[in-house]
Amino acid sequence: MSNQNNIRNFCIIAHIDHGKSTLADRLLEITNTVEKRDMKDQLLDQMDLERERGITIKLQPVRMQYKISNIQYPISNEDTKFGNSEYILNLIDTPGHVDFTYEVSRSLACCEGAILVVDSTQGIEAQTLANVYLALEHDLVLIPVVNKIDLPNSDRQKTAAELKAAFGFKEEEIIYASGKTGEGVEEILQAVVKRVPPPKGEQEKPFRGLIFDSAYDIHRGVIVFVRCFDGKLNPRQKIYMIGSQTQAESLEVGYFHPKMEKCDGLKTGEVGYIVTGLRDVSKARVGDTVTFNGSTAVEPLPGYKHIKPMVYATIFPVSGDDYPLLRDAMEKLKLSDAALDFEPVNIPSIGFGFRTGFLGLLHMDIVQERLTREYNLDLVLTAPSVAYRVIKTDNSGVYIHNPAEFPDPSVIKEIYEPWMAVNILTPSGYIGPIMEIATQRRAISKDIKYIGKDRVDMHFEMPLANIILDFYDKLKSVSSGYASLNYDFIEERLGDLVKVDILVAGEPVPALAAIMHRSVAQTEGKELVEKLKRLIPRHQFEIALQAAIGGKVIARETISALRKDVTGYLYGGDVTRKMKLLNKQKKGKKRMKKIGKVDIPQEAFLAVLKK
Repeated sequence: MSNQNNIRNFCIIAHIDHGKSTLADRLLEITNTVEKRDMKDQLLDQMDLERERGITIKLQPVRMQYKISNIQYPISNEDTKFGNSEYILNLIDTPGHVDFTYEVSRSLACCEGAILVVDSTQGIEAQTLANVYLALEHDLVLIPVVNKIDLPNSDRQKTAAELKAAFGFKEEEIIYASGKTGEGVEEILQAVVKRVPPPKGEQEKPFRGLIFDSAYDIHRGVIVFVRCFDGKLNPRQKIYMIGSQTQAESLEVGYFHPKMEKCDGLKTGEVGYIVTGLRDVSKARVGDTVTFNGSTAVEPLPGYKHIKPMVYATIFPVSGDDYPLLRDAMEKLKLSDAALDFEPVNIPSIGFGFRTGFLGLLHMDIVQERLTREYNLDLVLTAPSVAYRVIKTDNSGVYIHNPAEFPDPSVIKEIYEPWMAVNILTPSGYIGPIMEIATQRRAISKDIKYIGKDRVDMHFEMPLANIILDFYDKLKSVSSGYASLNYDFIEERLGDLVKVDILVAGEPVPALAAIMHRSVAQTEGKELVEKLKRLIPRHQFEIALQAAIGGKVIARETISALRKDVTGYLYGGDVTRKMKLLNKQKKGKKRMKKIGKVDIPQEAFLAVLKK
């Protein structure tokens, strides 16, 4: 039986591409958790998508055993007491992109410490700051690590100075390491043992575990990943999920090594998994508390706050027959991606689909890719949008996610849009271009702070709708790739927003409408009708394409009619014969314009709606 005082639960936090996964590889190697013949780069990134893109998408737990052979890096005289025992180190590798912050926050709730990794070639970036604040909210012990010191352009002293200036670390607390060569990694492991406190909890109490992640196995049903806070759980015991009020059985319990390995029980302070056998994926929710069946007096753990989606898009199967398959795939994906939120919708011109909430554009892209790869589905996504809150004249409020839900302007009293606190870290030479692209998107500049000599922390407030489309791409472009971005929701603010209707031959087409700020409605409305002009095929009659706000037309394009040369067969005679035929054609075109129907191909809808 493992000694609770010899357990350390910790995670690795950092900005994207600062070397978390490579450092995790070295930790596994040094602790002999994985045989050398089984070792490969980014071992904990188990999805093909993660390995291809070089980013971590899912949190991944692993259990390591470590014994300090000799104290090479003493901080105090008491350090020698750590050298006699074997320690169980539970590591949770976390993502670094802003869209996967929810994965990070769930990891932090299961740990007592965190390794803060900063790339010595890039310094502190936006997500570094955000993750540190998250860790401090959970009262975690931070171990600062300056990584990639083996690179020729590494500047360890400058990065250390930034860490001291931004977070108040002392020089002796900072560890210099290289995840690639393994330099300094032993020191990190010793720091985890010495600085991170052992988990609290009482062995005698009934079992109480927090579900921080889950997966679905076609043969074994739902598998929940738990951090045990109290008591012990053995295999073949009746368990109960307090939040979903669901009974199940612990068919198997075990650890991550990093593959699942069954054991004879999960004890206080440990991290592991429980095979529940449940087939209904909604019964094992992330953040729920697992206990023994019948333990009615057990107080549920705090869990996680419900995450609010930032970006909405509608997902449709290309073939309507795939709709049931898409529904099953979405439910299973939600089990491993707790931030996913969806509900069924029907757009007559396209078909049945799901309006889905995402945390950002990368999250949206990853979900689409996973549905396509893992469930073999051909999908179409509409353009990303945000949720607006409409206050009606009777003072009732309603959230709208797409233009089809937009109420009649006569009953609208106020419209509120989500605003974000935007944090941009950049070299000081790019302040001007960044200010320019931010102000073009209705940003309000708050303050600018210097971190070190030439790095600037810029703070703005911006509408989310102006961030999600192309702001990140533009930011990377004007800063030569050096600027980094993080954003958090502040509040909903009153906005001058309008619904822009698209009229084809005088008839509004609801599926093509858009919600825009009045200041950009004319420009974007013009772009929309120009795009439609290229996509809708010509008919036998002239077609007017219009963008309108209420009854006011703000942009117009015309698709000219297909012309048939009705006079081609004439070979002489009076000109009146020619005019007679042309006038007859003219009357026919006029009549057709009144009664003719414009056929808008599905490709045109999809091309306009696609991101």
